[in-house]
Amino acid sequence: MADGNREIELSAEDLRAVAAFAACCAREVLAVFTAAHPDDPRPREAVEAAEAFARGGRRGKLLRDTAWAAQRAAREAGDPAVGHAARAAMVAASAAYLHPLADAGQVKHVLGAAAHAARAAELAAGDAPDVGVRHVERAGRYATPSVVDVLGRYPAAPPGGGRIGELLRHLDRTLRGRS
Repeated sequence: MADGNREIELSAEDLRAVAAFAACCAREVLAVFTAAHPDDPRPREAVEAAEAFARGGRRGKLLRDTAWAAQRAAREAGDPAVGHAARAAMVAASAAYLHPLADAGQVKHVLGAAAHAARAAELAAGDAPDVGVRHVERAGRYATPSVVDVLGRYPAAPPGGGRIGELLRHLDRTLRGRS
């Protein structure tokens, strides 16, 4: 198991699988953002950049720029649900930069888009925790064997992180139980 100091192997295909999963999760809640900010393309562009990378595109400036832009959109959102939808997009675009270090914090790059999307969904539903849990469980069905394999190279999700951390750990346990 990962020890926190050890490097792990990550291929370009591993990164593409994680980015595809993250983009799929973020895309599910893009409507939460666009309903509030119909003229702001930043989260959508971040998801599209992650999807393009997942299909074989380059890992470069476009991913970084759209991730930063989605993060700014999240800060400017004005509503927690809308902000989490934008953060899911930011994590999707940054998933291509998962670090090959056996560090539990890296699990946030693998599963963070799903956790932020679930939080956006539960807040949009009036802060209904059951909506978030169902959303995370559905996201778990999108995780390919490649994503589960990459996740298994890292230690379990770290403690803390409030509700996002709870959703992240729920998904982490669910996926690790599949392997």
